[in-house]
Amino acid sequence: MILRVALRYLFAKKSHKAVNVISVISMAGVAVATMAIVVVLSVFNGFTSLAERHLAAIDPDIRIEPVASKVLAGDSLVSALERLDGVAAASPVVEERALMTSPAGQKPVVVKGVCHDGAAAVTDMDALMLDGVFVPDNGMPDSTAAVQIAVGVAVELSLRPSPYTTADIYMPRRLGRINPANPSAAYRRLPVTVSGVFRVDQPEYDADYVFAPLDRVRAMLDYTGGEASAVEVRTADGVDATAFAAELQKRLGEGYSVLDRARQQAETFRMIAVEKWITFLMLVFILLIASFNIVSTLSLMVIEKRDNMVTLRSLGATRRMVSGIFVAEGWLITAVGGVAGTLLGVALVLLQQHFGLIKLAADPSALTIDVYPVRLMWHDVALVLVTVCVTGFAIAQISRIFTRKIN
Repeated sequence: MILRVALRYLFAKKSHKAVNVISVISMAGVAVATMAIVVVLSVFNGFTSLAERHLAAIDPDIRIEPVASKVLAGDSLVSALERLDGVAAASPVVEERALMTSPAGQKPVVVKGVCHDGAAAVTDMDALMLDGVFVPDNGMPDSTAAVQIAVGVAVELSLRPSPYTTADIYMPRRLGRINPANPSAAYRRLPVTVSGVFRVDQPEYDADYVFAPLDRVRAMLDYTGGEASAVEVRTADGVDATAFAAELQKRLGEGYSVLDRARQQAETFRMIAVEKWITFLMLVFILLIASFNIVSTLSLMVIEKRDNMVTLRSLGATRRMVSGIFVAEGWLITAVGGVAGTLLGVALVLLQQHFGLIKLAADPSALTIDVYPVRLMWHDVALVLVTVCVTGFAIAQISRIFTRKIN
């Protein structure tokens, strides 16, 4: 009964045109705010997907690290993992801070020692190469090691792929005594030649990463027993990496940390998520402000329908029922605007997702994408609809103030 009367009041022609105009403005305000929420959440989803695609080329499906020590028995663990169903490839890696020098200067870097065949099986480094190739150390001039450097290292040290342009990597000696009279003896030096430059479009990699042959890095650190900082794993096709990581964690025990791709880059994805939900709260606040237009609409409607309410009271309607009519009226105004805004937002997102109508305003040659990335997630749409309905219902409760004096 209450909803039926509220629907009649919503769509019936009003005696004063101002009431119709204000009702439309209220719906439009809610619709625009709702559309903005859907679009903005989808843009954040798009950037999350973009980061996932970029990181998928360099981060393995699963990474196994030691918990209590710096290294683990990498070669032994790889042999054991390769016998498991669900593992397509596994490869040990050694990571260490170092100093890289060239005639143009010097720069602190993160050296990642990789077995190139294993790394190629676990990741997709070839897709990230801007210049040169991802190749193993195979007879470079003067026994230098072939390395692949991030674009930030290449720019700062003025390096590019060439067999005749060399640089040096220095690491502190891990074993042995240090002679204070000869400080240079405290470091091991590795002459290198750049065979490739890569870009991930993620600052944690593009700033200072260097890929070097695993055996050369192990020799610099005096690792002789197959030690590794971590073991990287690529799961077989059709295997859920997150579920498989949890299973591996149970098998390996508490001495190892088994990380899927999301946990490997937890800070990156946490930052995007925090920005997304802070923006969501700000837009909900805007939606709340836009919903206050409903208060003016309801106050005018109460004035216009005063005679009708007196009639309803005379026919036996309770005060609670009369108030409920206008509460339902306010909720319906919000719901209509919210549904309209959601449909419009979904349409805009799908158009951008499939046709890329809005381009990025920058030099296309300097970008990995040329359109704004968006991804529609239906649980976000459901959340927006619930938020709109709750907001509208809360605002509509104010209408009870206007009906208190109805006899």
